[in-house]
Amino acid sequence: MAYAVASEKGDACYSVPARSVWRLLLLPMFVLVFTLLLNSNCVSSYSSAYLDFTYSNSTVMERGKLGLKNPGVCSEEAKHLPVCECGFKMLDSCFLSKKKMLEIEKGANDFNIPIIRSNQELVATTDGGLYNPSCLVFNSAWKVQPLENEPNKKLNYPSPAGVQRPQSDEDIAFMSILELGQLLKANLITSVDLTGIFLKRLKRYGPVLESVVTITEELAYKQAKEADQLLAEGRFLGPLHGIPYGLKDIIAVPNYTTTWGSTSFKDQVLDIEAWVYKRLKSAGAVLVAKLVTGSLAYDDIWFGGRTRNPWNIEEYSTGSSAGPASCTSAGLVPFAIGSETCGSITYPASRCGVTALRPTFGAVGRTGVMSIAESLDKLGPFCRNSVDCVIVLDAIRGKDPDDVSSRDIPFNVPFSVDITKLTVGYLEDAEMEVVHVLQSKGVNMVPFNLSYTVDSAQGILNFTMDVEMLAHFDKWQRSNLDDEYEAQDQWPIELRRARAISAIDYVQAQRARGILIQQVRESFKVDAFIGNATDWEKVCVGNLVGIPVVVVPTGFKKISDAPSNDTRRRTTITTGIYAPPDHDHVALALAMAYQSVTNHHKQRPPIDDLGPNDTIPGLTKIPVVV
Repeated sequence: MAYAVASEKGDACYSVPARSVWRLLLLPMFVLVFTLLLNSNCVSSYSSAYLDFTYSNSTVMERGKLGLKNPGVCSEEAKHLPVCECGFKMLDSCFLSKKKMLEIEKGANDFNIPIIRSNQELVATTDGGLYNPSCLVFNSAWKVQPLENEPNKKLNYPSPAGVQRPQSDEDIAFMSILELGQLLKANLITSVDLTGIFLKRLKRYGPVLESVVTITEELAYKQAKEADQLLAEGRFLGPLHGIPYGLKDIIAVPNYTTTWGSTSFKDQVLDIEAWVYKRLKSAGAVLVAKLVTGSLAYDDIWFGGRTRNPWNIEEYSTGSSAGPASCTSAGLVPFAIGSETCGSITYPASRCGVTALRPTFGAVGRTGVMSIAESLDKLGPFCRNSVDCVIVLDAIRGKDPDDVSSRDIPFNVPFSVDITKLTVGYLEDAEMEVVHVLQSKGVNMVPFNLSYTVDSAQGILNFTMDVEMLAHFDKWQRSNLDDEYEAQDQWPIELRRARAISAIDYVQAQRARGILIQQVRESFKVDAFIGNATDWEKVCVGNLVGIPVVVVPTGFKKISDAPSNDTRRRTTITTGIYAPPDHDHVALALAMAYQSVTNHHKQRPPIDDLGPNDTIPGLTKIPVVV
């Protein structure tokens, strides 16, 4: 769900966002702290009063239920160092006198630590945030809007005319959800046959792209047979009936591993049906695979390797929804469910050139899904086109009774939106082809700038994400399992730093976030706007505010350092269509309008044929699956 910037991974396709600057500052920060610890000019050693402190006072806390079992005393090695004062320095609390620091340390041992440890035993014995959600709930709605449709009433979809079964299985693999549905309803293919096509592609290309964790073959054929039986009985569950798909491997499915992409949890089997899986199962969809998530939903690195971009197989997909993006792009699944905390839908969708939706925060329930940040996490679809995104969102949206942040968002019919009545802004970094196409279709396009004065959006995002993540993986860190993490410069560093963020500063960050939300709301004077989908500032602001964005492929350009002029590898170009919270249907309507007259989203990546004189040294040979 979180996104590690490209420059940190030796991947120069994206510029370095400010988040990298945070990490670049870590080494000087630690050098400074150790200098302070060892420099006698900084502070003197602890006073004799502190050295004689025994923590044996007979307080009410000690005698009561939360009695001190193992007080949080400093280690013998640290006692002669000015750890106390330097610790307060890291918390920006040097205004306190030494006497006050010692009083606080004593109070922390007598009072705070017993409460901390009691809470750990109560809610932090299981990693991943699957249980005991916070009662502090973020609501992304700007105003209460009446639901025009019944919350559970599904939309009516257009039926594509004249759909015939292609002779090639590859042509079938790149058909849209509606087209595949037509084949199924017309008895031109069965769900079992369709499932077999995608299972073969998963087995053939998954190892090459390093994009698949588990193929759920037995379950897939069982669900496909049930779908065919219902069709034979004249029962049609909707446009996802009999359609195969994949889930990011942070989403729990009983009897299969849910690895979270991590060595620490690669054998984990959760006896939980995630809410989103239940919704798709009830819609008749067929689960064919659990797809790669970066380790603990950070980036594209996982315990089995690093997921590749099908359009340029020498580079990586970026973002923790690496598997859903890569597999959808390569035609291994018709659609997939990914997640985003900050960039893990928008970045891999942009890199792999697929249409994807990061919906309004709270639009999709998250029960049974590994949590990073309860006030930021979102689930969304990776699809062939924006119409497919509408179909999938319609199936999975709605109030999840076990996810207190979820709600029934207004979702008016995107197919009925009169785009000629919309005023849509475009930022300086918008792809102008999208602007011109929408303008030609009657949309009122105007220059736009999303203005706000809060200058710390990226810092607010890091505080929010890292503190909430550490709350969900407290046991993992305390058990030193972070030492076996796949990329030591990612979560391990961030979550250790998060230990030094006080509750006060976390709350202050949320107050600053509230100001940011208010300013964005006041500045959002258009119905939607077009802008870069991977600009780090917009990614941070969009996730903090909870606004939806559709990532739309808009073309291709030559790769850098191409091995030959006739290589078929490309760098994809995309843009984002942003809307206010609860206006996902507006962004989707504009995306559909653009894609109705363009075909960038219909292009296929060169997996089998990279072009003459183009080979990737060391790349695994593509296996033949019969």
